[in-house]
Amino acid sequence: MSKQVVETPMMKQYNEIKQQHPDAVLLFRVGDFYETFSDDAITASEILGITLTRRANGAAQFVELAGFPHHALDTYLPKLVRAGKRVAICDQLEDPKLTKTIVKRGITELVTPGVSINDNVLNHKENNFLAAVYSANGKTFGISFLDISTGEFLTTEGNKDETDKLLSSFSPKEILIERGSKRKLGEYFGSDYFFFELDDW
Repeated sequence: MSKQVVETPMMKQYNEIKQQHPDAVLLFRVGDFYETFSDDAITASEILGITLTRRANGAAQFVELAGFPHHALDTYLPKLVRAGKRVAICDQLEDPKLTKTIVKRGITELVTPGVSINDNVLNHKENNFLAAVYSANGKTFGISFLDISTGEFLTTEGNKDETDKLLSSFSPKEILIERGSKRKLGEYFGSDYFFFELDDW
């Protein structure tokens, strides 16, 4: 008979917050550190070159853990984003000294390759375009480009070759696409882009 896995209160809170952004690396503030757990910890360890450890998570269960001091966020956040990762930053929303229960936490920022206003993530010598591409028939494509750091917004439509030229010219840091279309768009435009799938809009 298998044992029932018992989550610690903090890991329960972590898992609830992680469900809000399952495709993002969740940086979870614990005291003076940002911690990552499970698959996020493995990813962070590989990209950032930080130590991967394990910690107890309730009865007879362990979870991977990797973290860094909160004051090093400006060093590590750009590395994750430039590696094409979406990053959800979860901070403590109350002073731990003022509560007798688990500290209230919440997402305070979502940083993606195409959506960032963080000076340490942006390269000020080039645009930081977020693109969106959609095609209902595989022949005509709607495409838009947005750089939130400059306010530039452009939109047009064209055939596959015209869309490919625009993507090459604008070099978006991230492309939003309809869920389920990543393989096909990768065949059309190459796999050098960071595609992020969204539910049908």
